[in-house]
Amino acid sequence: MSVIYLLISISIVVAVGFLYAFLRAVKTGQYDDDYTPSVRMLFDDELVKISKKEIPSSKTEKIKTRIKTKTI
Repeated sequence: MSVIYLLISISIVVAVGFLYAFLRAVKTGQYDDDYTPSVRMLFDDELVKISKKEIPSSKTEKIKTRIKTKTI
């Protein structure tokens, strides 16, 4: 039974250690992303925006849109 108490206390100490390391990393700004915002504007044109009208809602509409796109 004493082994369980020892393992629980060690696991709590390890968990507190990881929590401290995580909070310290967040506080020092290790997880801040400085690169993505500067590059995001370069890829805005590649995003395709589909309106809700263009999205077929049933299987028959999907088949109709496939036929329309293939014949064009």
